[in-house]
Amino acid sequence: MSDEEHHFESKADAGASKTYPQQAGTIRKNGYIVIKNRPCKVVEVSTSKTGKHGHAKCHFVGIDIFNTKKLEDIVPSSHNCDVPHVTRTDYQLIDISEDGFVSLLTENGNTKDDLRLPTDENLLSQIKDGFAEGKDLVVTVMSSMGEEQICALKDIGPK
Repeated sequence: MSDEEHHFESKADAGASKTYPQQAGTIRKNGYIVIKNRPCKVVEVSTSKTGKHGHAKCHFVGIDIFNTKKLEDIVPSSHNCDVPHVTRTDYQLIDISEDGFVSLLTENGNTKDDLRLPTDENLLSQIKDGFAEGKDLVVTVMSSMGEEQICALKDIGPK
C-alpha cells in the first residue's frame, strides 16, 4: 500500500454522465428529455393505451434547448429515457470581442472567454445595446451535455 495522500477537488457531481435514466411514464411537460442525442425541453406529452403487444407508449414533443428545433420521440412508458443534466449559471458580462465571443466573470473571480454571443436576434441586440450603454449586465448561461449557451440577460444597474 502507498503512504501518499491523494487530494481531489470536490464538485457537486462526479461528472461521469451527461444524462441520467428516468422512466418514460414519469416525464412530464416542462421537464427535460434527450431526443436524437439533443437535450430538449418537453412541450407536449401524450400517452396511448396499452395495445395488443402490452406496452403503453408515450409520445414526446420537445424543443431543443440550444437551437430551438422541434423533435419528437415515441417510447414505451415502462422503458427508461435519458434525461440531460441541465444547469443554469449567472455570470457578469465584462467584454464583447469583435469576433463574437464574450468575456464573463465567474463567481471565483476568474474569466470565462469561450462563449459566443447568442444567435437569438432579440437577446443579441439587448446584450449589445446594454453593453454599449455601459450597464452592468448579468447573463444566464444554460449548459447541458457538454454545450453552453447564453439564454437570458439581467440588468443590475449602471456601472
